Amino acid sequence: MSWDPSALPDAHGRTVVVTGANAGVGYWTSEQLARAGAHVVLACRDPERAEAALSAIRRRVPRASVEAMPLDVTDRRSIDATADALLGRGRVDALVLNAGIVHPPGERQTDAYGNELVLSTNILGHFRLVARTLPALVAATDARVVTLGSLASRLGRLRLDDLQLESGYTSWRAYAGSKIAAQVFGFELDRRLRAAGSSVQSVVVHPGYSTSGRTPGIRGVNHPSRLKRFADNLQAAWTQGKDSGAHAPVRAVLDPAVSGGDYLGPAGWTKGPPIHTPATRASRSPRLGAALWPLLEDAAAQPFPLP
Repeated sequence: MSWDPSALPDAHGRTVVVTGANAGVGYWTSEQLARAGAHVVLACRDPERAEAALSAIRRRVPRASVEAMPLDVTDRRSIDATADALLGRGRVDALVLNAGIVHPPGERQTDAYGNELVLSTNILGHFRLVARTLPALVAATDARVVTLGSLASRLGRLRLDDLQLESGYTSWRAYAGSKIAAQVFGFELDRRLRAAGSSVQSVVVHPGYSTSGRTPGIRGVNHPSRLKRFADNLQAAWTQGKDSGAHAPVRAVLDPAVSGGDYLGPAGWTKGPPIHTPATRASRSPRLGAALWPLLEDAAAQPFPLP
């Protein structure tokens, strides 16, 4: 089924939470969903940047229904407070797991609980958030959890015997491993939801090769330097803006033809309209998913009870 990002289905009456929504693909996902009529909750760590993103959406989308909610995906207290606030609303129609570190530190760092920082940010916090928010998703009709994966999943491997990269840390291993883990989580979550008879669907997407230098400039949200724009535009043949990268998660939220377990990404792998595309064998492996799940529960200090 074809998908036109410029003619989105009506989303009025739906509540969508987007983590890390103050910049990049997260911002554009939020703006596009707000343009479709959804009530969008921008779950962000930095309140000033969240406010800038809110102001930008309200300027650019007349009558947009948006709000900000504090969320630091490396802080369990923050995650739990966000989950409690969402549970208090009764229902959430979609949860877009977008927050993440794209440029990892050169040296291994940890969060307050001893977890490797990139893993903590890109998957562990989201694992805990979904587990705690699940009742609000179950209360909705055909709610969706949308996990942001990456093309990096094709260029690395996930070592369960060194998930925290306590030996042999590199920034690339940290990023690729965390994104593979995120994709494995997304597909394993869908298998477990199906087995439990839940109506909640888990969809995995990737935004292709999306760069800030090819993204429209927005005050307080995206303002790359002239040098950055020049360098990124030299790669125009295989890159796209982050506004285009958001088309895959937006489709995953809104397209009624999308089902749990689907994988969406740009038609040209790195750029193009969002289509159903094959994920790596490792990402879809039930064996790897079953082995990773208890490691995530342990590292996130969060059992994942399913209905």
